Amino acid sequence: MAYPDSILFNVTKPARYTGGEWNSVVKDWQKTDIKIVLSYPDIYEIGMSNMALPILYEILNRQPDVLAERVFAPWVDMASAIKEADIPLQSLESSHPLSEFDVVGFSLGYELTYTNILNMLHLAKIPPLSGDRDESHPLVIAGGNCALNPEPMADFIDFFVIGDAEELLPKLLDCLREFKSKKDGLCRKELLKQLATIPGIYVPSLYTVEYESDGTFKSITPTVHEAPQVIKRQIVAHLPPPVTKPVVPFIEATHDRAAIEISRGCSRGCRFCHAGMTYRPVRQRSHEEVLEAAGEIIDNTGYDEIALVSLSTSDYHEIDKLVEKMIDRYGERNIALSLPSLRLMVDSVKLIDSLPTGRKSGLTFAPEAGTRRLQRVINKCIPEQEILDTVSAAFERGWKSLKLYFMLGLPTETDDDIYGIIELVEKIRAVGRGISGRKPNTRLSLSTFVPKPHTPFQWVAMDSEENIKRKQNILKSGLQRKDVNPSWQDYPRSLLEAVISRGDRRLGGVIYRAWQKGACFDGWGEHFKFDIWLDAFREQGIDPYFYTQRERHPDEPLPWSHIDTGVSIEFLKREYKRAIEGKETPDCRDHPCNACGIEKATNLCIYKNS
Repeated sequence: MAYPDSILFNVTKPARYTGGEWNSVVKDWQKTDIKIVLSYPDIYEIGMSNMALPILYEILNRQPDVLAERVFAPWVDMASAIKEADIPLQSLESSHPLSEFDVVGFSLGYELTYTNILNMLHLAKIPPLSGDRDESHPLVIAGGNCALNPEPMADFIDFFVIGDAEELLPKLLDCLREFKSKKDGLCRKELLKQLATIPGIYVPSLYTVEYESDGTFKSITPTVHEAPQVIKRQIVAHLPPPVTKPVVPFIEATHDRAAIEISRGCSRGCRFCHAGMTYRPVRQRSHEEVLEAAGEIIDNTGYDEIALVSLSTSDYHEIDKLVEKMIDRYGERNIALSLPSLRLMVDSVKLIDSLPTGRKSGLTFAPEAGTRRLQRVINKCIPEQEILDTVSAAFERGWKSLKLYFMLGLPTETDDDIYGIIELVEKIRAVGRGISGRKPNTRLSLSTFVPKPHTPFQWVAMDSEENIKRKQNILKSGLQRKDVNPSWQDYPRSLLEAVISRGDRRLGGVIYRAWQKGACFDGWGEHFKFDIWLDAFREQGIDPYFYTQRERHPDEPLPWSHIDTGVSIEFLKREYKRAIEGKETPDCRDHPCNACGIEKATNLCIYKNS
């Protein structure tokens, strides 16, 4: 039964909860054996912009005996309304309560959505703690990039899918089919043991964790023979067909356009970048596959803009020729193209200038560091002259504004590096003034560096709040004189992200207690309550700074060491050492193989296959 009008008429954007969108799939509930709800733990507009959800939605619904529906985190007004009315959280397609599904699957893309997951389970009348569930409850599973350190959410998730799910799903579905056919003779725990034998599935309840007397992580050990010691990230050799019939939202999504994933993975090797390290190797679609998909998407959705998406779109093979072909084939249909994730270089400006958008409002680039020295540390080296030439090309072609992303608190960072940002911005603005005769509109977004697992910086300490604020003040003072107003996220949210990102299983109690105290939508500034989290840490006897301010020894066991991404620990250690020494590691597309371990793991090394 759908949510009543008495509720929908009194909440913001009721179309978030009604379903019925173009291309949504509604199957016969009674005649479909396996029922899965794909859950994104943030609001509808953000979840509908996620790339993974439509892929899984299509793969699952392609199976005759499987239905996949969707649900998103209800905004605070809707959550309060359905709780007061005692109506359980339900799916969009058929309005069935989540508790009636066989599987509730969450996407873990951001650590500050974790309390949303607990809240969604609670609203669905499903126990948030996995240990409190029995045969009457759905399996609660999770995947996504944050699942590569699953331990902070281990108390709540029955099992994690590690890596690409496309080739793992058939085995998972077969296991569920067998379970449902023998439900009288196979208990939930036996099913979890069986699932643990599938490569890429991690069942945390089948492992025990030990800690040293000083509180550091010691080991994680399987308690049954079905559970492997190491869980290998699943990697598809060839990307699945692009989704060409995506659900079209009734309301404007965060990315209100069609999207085609043209490649997956990146070989640049930026040492701070979790995605760049963990999505290896690079896999690309052919031009013709992209072109055919674009035509189908246009016909199936009515979108007039298509984004060609990858971690580094500039690195896609002959991206300029693909754009030319797209314009030749679809130019008469007035289709705009967007190219996110372009590198800061003149060719990127020329490429954007060739797009049939007609709009030149602003460009966005991410230098990340303000000096050549710090660029070498993070392995993202863009010569200053190339930056200035890029800016010059942009303003000469009519762009009016520029947005630049930098990080504060990077390893080895000094005040000279902060002043380097100010100097670089002044040079950029001087180039703009020389071309247009007036001060260009320049915006700076400054994020606090958060060390991530499975990267060369997984061992470093996070910069302190005192240091970050001092650096922010240097920038604020230096840039105000130049009519540039920098923006940044508050430090406590970055701190919490860092704690959870590199945390261990003990954080489950903190997350649970923070949620009980009212933590929800922590990624939203107006709803983030750091005091609640500090109280939860105190009650659980855990010091959050133990996870952020302590530099870890490269040989110290890590809470995520049982997850094998395919990139070797030896490579990460080498890169950490090279970072401290200020040495650049070149891209293996253009230089000899860096022996990161991915070739050994997959036989798909970009250097070998290029």
